[in-house]
Amino acid sequence: MPAIVVLVKHVPDTWSTRTLEEDFTMDRDNVDLVIDEVNEYAVEQALRLKEANEGYEVVALCAGPAGAEEALRKALAMGADRAVLLQDDALAGSDVLGTSWALFNAINQVPDVQLVITGAASSDGSMGQVPGILAEYRQQPALTYLKSISIEGDTVRGVRETADGDFEIEASLPAVVSISDKADKPRFPNFKGIMAAKKAEIQTLNLAAIGVAAEQVGLAHAATAVTQAQERPKREAGERIYGNPEELATKIAQFLADEKLI
Repeated sequence: MPAIVVLVKHVPDTWSTRTLEEDFTMDRDNVDLVIDEVNEYAVEQALRLKEANEGYEVVALCAGPAGAEEALRKALAMGADRAVLLQDDALAGSDVLGTSWALFNAINQVPDVQLVITGAASSDGSMGQVPGILAEYRQQPALTYLKSISIEGDTVRGVRETADGDFEIEASLPAVVSISDKADKPRFPNFKGIMAAKKAEIQTLNLAAIGVAAEQVGLAHAATAVTQAQERPKREAGERIYGNPEELATKIAQFLADEKLI
């Protein structure tokens, strides 16, 4: 059976106060953790593809600690057919390259993957590099930042929204795509789905099971490193301007020009 693998991530709630540890990794022990919101959009698109194309199964995949099962159960409650958790202590602190390598090898454990769907960028890292790196590892085309997606035969088509307008793009299957929060809103799980997700068995893999060595992942073996960080400055009050409509229009236009917004 052809599979659509949708990647989900267990991240600090965006409403939580997020801080860094001494090694510049994010403190995940003192915040509420939830499925990344953009991943819900990705799951929604995966489910719509399954509904429109008979014979596909949707597999939710997550790399993280045991608590990350919550993100997978949310995907199952929405309608994913099954879930896989890649859990190994050696993964802690992996950079985007190590994480992508581990995900690539975990995806390879799923038979006949025709499409890998991710969110455009995680809310904790905000790098947006995993889809492109996965496409390189898999030697498959990547369609990124899509707001809609469809499968027609052996072709995947999508629409990317940009400041310059919408662009229709396509590629042959198998492929990797990323979904933005411009896509249709994700569905709410119904009671039946929630109860089924609670009872569902989640397949758990470790690094050995996917053929990845501990020396290829983790903070100590990362190819990139954060060497400095500072708190974002508090937002200052905006400037108020007064005058008649003509004066105000001139001042606003000049401000936009000075900021190179026009």
